[in-house]
Amino acid sequence: MTPMGSEDGRRARGDATRRKVALKAADIATTHGLDSITVGSLAAQTGVSKSGILTVFDNRESIQVAAVREAARVYRETVIAPALPSEPGKDRLRALVDAWVAYLTANTFPGGCFVAATTVEYGHREGPVAEAVRALKRQWLDFLTAELTAAHSDDPRGDAFRIDAFLNAGNNNRELFGDDAELERARDLALQVIG
Repeated sequence: MTPMGSEDGRRARGDATRRKVALKAADIATTHGLDSITVGSLAAQTGVSKSGILTVFDNRESIQVAAVREAARVYRETVIAPALPSEPGKDRLRALVDAWVAYLTANTFPGGCFVAATTVEYGHREGPVAEAVRALKRQWLDFLTAELTAAHSDDPRGDAFRIDAFLNAGNNNRELFGDDAELERARDLALQVIG
């Protein structure tokens, strides 16, 4: 019989390993795609053995899904949470756009916005990874739509689409040209939609 504390210690170590590996997988996904994630590359980049990784994850697909969940957690903490204290509607939307620009200029992920990077890669696929990517994108669009509704937009879904399109274009151009001015352009255009 093992002491109660050793069971808790193993669980805590497993949770820490799971999060470390998932975060590194999310990093990789922004530069090389979710499909490029392998147990071997994660072991090399995290210092966690392959067997250690496979102890906390059943397979590569579960690592990919965990990467999406970890990226969603990071997105909530760095983009959504800073905007929540603002008044719902236009004030919160402005704060949200500012937090999104800060998320990218801080190089939170090495390849820019996780949502933008994975949406195209998994947009035409089925399965648990594709569903996780779709759910993350849908949550973002729904959040924008709800705030635009609170801001009395005449077309909340259309305006959410426009804001998302501008921000995605800003992310893509910044990654392609290496110029943060692309994010400022996206920010200014998104703010025009907000009014």
